[in-house]
Amino acid sequence: MSESGLAVKRIASFRIFSKGWRAKWLTLSTVHLVLTLMAVTMIAPLVWLISSALKMPDQQYIYPPQWIPNPIRWQNFSDLFKLIHMEIYLANSTLVAIWSVIGMCFSSSLAAFSFARLRFKGRDVVFYILLATLMVPFAITMVPTFIIMRQLKWVDTLLPLIVPNYFGSGFMVFLLRQSYRGIPQDLVDAALIDGSSFIQTYWYIFLPLGMPIMTTVALLTFLFSWNDLLGPLIYLNSPSHYTVQLGLALLKGRAGSGLQNYGVIMAGSLIGALPMLVIYAFGQKYFVQGLSRTGLRG
Repeated sequence: MSESGLAVKRIASFRIFSKGWRAKWLTLSTVHLVLTLMAVTMIAPLVWLISSALKMPDQQYIYPPQWIPNPIRWQNFSDLFKLIHMEIYLANSTLVAIWSVIGMCFSSSLAAFSFARLRFKGRDVVFYILLATLMVPFAITMVPTFIIMRQLKWVDTLLPLIVPNYFGSGFMVFLLRQSYRGIPQDLVDAALIDGSSFIQTYWYIFLPLGMPIMTTVALLTFLFSWNDLLGPLIYLNSPSHYTVQLGLALLKGRAGSGLQNYGVIMAGSLIGALPMLVIYAFGQKYFVQGLSRTGLRG
């Protein structure tokens, strides 16, 4: 081929490469722009919460909004602890959340292991019935559950918020079962050949390999327990037993809706949200891994 022909071919190849590169760059730019806008939209309420918790009363409703407080009013937090016993509510919520996480992880993982690996008559039927309970609204079971708790004399204690988690959850069992079904059967067979019992197989194989999805279950259980308002509202009567969410509802009633106390309410909401943000920040890696490894295996 002549030199002119080679030059034409190189120019054509460069044009094709240039067009492909521009199309790829345009696609990536569009995706990053959309993701950036979504991130800003989702983080804006948190930034506004932090800003409102540190503002002076006369800065709360000014227009245009002032995102950076000037001066910073730390007194909102001291006023919060004067209006309600926030330290007690935080301790109660922490106690409920930790014991709920322990109970949910223990019971749901055992049930999931049974449904995933053990063979017994009616296993699939029982599992489908368990999944069917996810469609039962809480309003239907609320009154019977309250009657049971009253007969046990657990009303106005933290036990009704903790003990039900030790019986597992259909959704958590489903997540763990799907993850456990992805563990190779060869590992189980090797453990059984070496003389391991089913409990030892569960403890030394399934728990370590299922740690990402177990972390997901722990995070979700902590989130549900910490944010629960209806449960404490039904069972708790004494202020010394209140959780954070019930304490924030009490705070809104005591602080009122005036400009003077709006920052106090936002300060309480910020303190109530901080534990979830911190725990998710440290467990995000395992949370994503757990959901990605769950899969759709039947």
